[in-house]
Amino acid sequence: MLVLGLESSCDETGVALVEVGSGNGPAASGTSVPASSRLLAHTLHSQIALHRAYGGVVPELASRDHIRRVVPLLREALARSGKALAEVDAVAYTQGPGLAGALLVGCAFAEALATALGKPVVPVHHLEGHLLSPLLSTDAPTFPFVALLVSGGHTQLMRVDGVGRYTLLGETLDDAAGEAFDKTAKLLGLPYPGGPALARLAEDGRPDQVALPRPMLHSDDLNFSFAGLKTAVLTRVRDMGGERGELDDAQRADLARGFQDAIVEVLVKKSLKALKQTGLNRLVVAGGVGANRQLRAMLDEAARRRRLRVHYPELEFCTDNGAMIALAGALRLAADAGAARPAGTFAVRPRWPLAELMSPAD
Repeated sequence: MLVLGLESSCDETGVALVEVGSGNGPAASGTSVPASSRLLAHTLHSQIALHRAYGGVVPELASRDHIRRVVPLLREALARSGKALAEVDAVAYTQGPGLAGALLVGCAFAEALATALGKPVVPVHHLEGHLLSPLLSTDAPTFPFVALLVSGGHTQLMRVDGVGRYTLLGETLDDAAGEAFDKTAKLLGLPYPGGPALARLAEDGRPDQVALPRPMLHSDDLNFSFAGLKTAVLTRVRDMGGERGELDDAQRADLARGFQDAIVEVLVKKSLKALKQTGLNRLVVAGGVGANRQLRAMLDEAARRRRLRVHYPELEFCTDNGAMIALAGALRLAADAGAARPAGTFAVRPRWPLAELMSPAD
């Protein structure tokens, strides 16, 4: 079965082809992707340069750029895979959440293409794509595992027992980790995209120079809260910058390091607590913040000490991409043939609670 995946939820246009063989499917505990499943090709265009002048994503510009990019990216993916469009068995696309206009571009293209081919479509939840993206790794995890999902406006811990079998363990009560990174980067005067820029600056900062709070670190639950941390950074900027609020390069680096230390410590300790509560020994990290080198280093060290396993997607699959959508669609089809539906319904879900996908194991 050959599945074409399309991603257009925000400021990346992604197209990919995943091939899934027959078998028992991946939903059973203790399995990963089917043995014959493989990513044949994926292509991606990022709009960072387009939006940098505005300091953030401009939805209308994002939608127009998706329109320009999707056909060339599809042609490139087909050429790389050695497959013909007529060989595609299903088209998966991001139905939500995301920017409404951007989602409509991917949805309309997927629905029209599937109609022309006479093939079914598989609407995919963007966060499920991130959640399953580590299965694309050469060190793919097996079910069950605890997942730390740190993508954009979402920070969540989940127990994953199989495709579509998710149990929410904890989530952010306000700003997610990615949002806190971006907002703090703006406070420090860093360019768009702020999160990666702050992480790079933090590498030049000195540890233990700027003490910042660890929100909810010792709470009895597995929830998160990062809005107060951003406010604490603002206070320190004013304190350190004097009357004009200006910081030198060393001060900015120390603040970035202090902020990142706080975020990473909370994420690591909450993840370890989730593993202890569930009795599992396998952690999967997915989403853009999952590319953070300090987070990976601390998790790897904690895993070494406690004899745990930590799995990450390849760096190219941490940000939005078509490969994760193609894989999520393919795995949904392999686990449940009813996941596909006839093409022709043009509907997107800009606000789509992940809770609607929750279906814990019996």
